[in-house]
Amino acid sequence: MTIQQNFSLKSYNTFGIEATAKFFVEIQSVEELRHILQNSDYQSIDKLFLGGGSNILLTKNYEGLVVKINLKGIKKIFENDSYSYIQAGAGEIWHELVMYCVENQYAGMENLSLIPGTVGAAPMQNIGAYGVEIKDIFEELQALNLETLEIETFKVNDCHFGYRESVFKHQFKGKYVITSVTFKLNKIPDYKVAYGDIQKTLEEMNIFELSIKTISDAVVSIRKSKLPDPAEIGNSGSFFKNPEISKVQYEEIKTKFEHIPSYPINETTVKVPAGWLIEQAGWKGFRDGEIGVHTRQALVLVNYGGGTGEQIKGLSVKIQASVLEKFGISLSTEVNFI
Repeated sequence: MTIQQNFSLKSYNTFGIEATAKFFVEIQSVEELRHILQNSDYQSIDKLFLGGGSNILLTKNYEGLVVKINLKGIKKIFENDSYSYIQAGAGEIWHELVMYCVENQYAGMENLSLIPGTVGAAPMQNIGAYGVEIKDIFEELQALNLETLEIETFKVNDCHFGYRESVFKHQFKGKYVITSVTFKLNKIPDYKVAYGDIQKTLEEMNIFELSIKTISDAVVSIRKSKLPDPAEIGNSGSFFKNPEISKVQYEEIKTKFEHIPSYPINETTVKVPAGWLIEQAGWKGFRDGEIGVHTRQALVLVNYGGGTGEQIKGLSVKIQASVLEKFGISLSTEVNFI
């Protein structure tokens, strides 16, 4: 375990932003994590715990210690007639875990294929796609208490999962580091193909027999067609959350914009696609120098190379103001500004 100084974070964030960490260390075990937290040289400085860097926007150099979480390992810890319980280290790449489960016929994750990031970040955001969220397959997680340095276990009700939300983004923010996550996966698949273009894509791929793999393949195809590869164009995937508004507000907006799409949440609330709102406000394909809005998906802000975090943040503020003015809807960001 080596602590480096003035370390470039460009390859550690999917936006490809050039920023440096005053101090940087990669940890491979909980013991190493405890060791660095007990080091008197670094106890009083700010710390940023980094996973895959897919949900952050670096707006400046980080003047504290960046700790890259590389906790690895995937294993089945228990099974019964209905479920297999799979535990993964927080540093595992999310999509690689999904592929492991697909290959081993553990059902439930297939709709979450090709989402960027690491396992440890997944419950923090309650990541979701195509009708499935982490909370639907979550059993428990282990996290290191940064004050006591003890491992604590959190069950699903402890995490207070919401839409791209969890307790770790609010009252427990900065108080814990997730070290592993255990998932409860079906032995008998419950295929979910009604959301988005999954069924249509399966038909286009001439796939008429459902399986965990065929659904995963369809999701991968959809995501590749709509979302840019961070290895080619810097981005963090969806930059904004899909806003949830009252049905009353939705009906009022619909009198002016009759084609506005929506998805029911409950009897009084609907979700509106943020990408549609942004596109209707005229931002799709917008480019300002080295930053912009993706040409195929308005929900994605991009760094074409050489853009700064402050520039992307400034663009996001302009988009939020534009959507609010046109529709009266406030957009919240999924991305965390550092």
